[in-house]
Amino acid sequence: MLDDRARAASFPTAWPAAYPKGYAVVDVETTGLARDDRIISAAVYRLDAHGEVEDHWYTLVNPERDPGPVWIHGLTSEVLRGAPHFQDIAEEFSARLDGRVLVAHNAVFDWQMIAREYARAEREAPVRQRLCTIALSKELGLPLPNHKLETLAAHFGVVQQRAHHALDDARVLAEAFRPSLRAAAADGVRLPLHECRPLTEWTDRPAPRIGQQAGYGGYRQSSWRPARKRPACPYPNPGRYEDGGRLKQGMRVAFSGDTSIERELLEDRAVDAGLHVATSLSRLTSLLVTNDPDSTTSKAVKARQYGTPVVDEAAFGQLLQDVEPASER
Repeated sequence: MLDDRARAASFPTAWPAAYPKGYAVVDVETTGLARDDRIISAAVYRLDAHGEVEDHWYTLVNPERDPGPVWIHGLTSEVLRGAPHFQDIAEEFSARLDGRVLVAHNAVFDWQMIAREYARAEREAPVRQRLCTIALSKELGLPLPNHKLETLAAHFGVVQQRAHHALDDARVLAEAFRPSLRAAAADGVRLPLHECRPLTEWTDRPAPRIGQQAGYGGYRQSSWRPARKRPACPYPNPGRYEDGGRLKQGMRVAFSGDTSIERELLEDRAVDAGLHVATSLSRLTSLLVTNDPDSTTSKAVKARQYGTPVVDEAAFGQLLQDVEPASER
């Protein structure tokens, strides 16, 4: 039998007609992970329907605030000071995305950051669907020890040159996506496409009072409200999460309290993994995610009453990396 790489390298004899006609492989570097963080660099590799590179594009972006973890992305305030603002590159970015499926590694994060930047610029990103390469590798059953980009790249023999540089990360992902796409086409795998919900409202919060901190670098925080109606979870509830075990598709997950990563992003990650995000807690809830299990919120109180398993945000992030597929009906 052919191994994964040999099978993926061979071009399928018949290409699935339902597959998208083009892709935009995207990577963004940011000042952090929270809702008020900003994009500081972005790269797009445009691919045709079969995953072949058409062109690529890269830009720095002035975040109008502190650049965040310089030790990770290497972009200092001095480097970014003369870079264009997002509204200055929004039109070019749109041209690169228009009519294509957005492809990224942990795509919900890149999409949320991009959507927020467009909301700030009072525009809407021309993206209707996204594809996460983590989800695709799971659909293909690739024998990966973890779901890091470097691990996926190594599996397909792609050499990383500058980790956490948007252009090189996008190149690596494009080169790893092409054989993944061909393997999916050869096996008739349904691509894990998800709807990109635009952020529909954006308003500034009131200016901070005297003595109240305004945020990083004096940037005033803002709030966004996307459309949050979600499709029904397609998997049955397999029951409660067991301590030390794996999450399973269909489990009902509730969230309570403040999180370091914005709530909507965590919820979207859960949905992308095949979990059911519950707005309330009941005896059917499989797991409560909270950083303060002893709080007096209604969900935390009910979790203690019902004996619902509880994990914190960090543990939940780890569990999301290895969600067990739903059982065959």
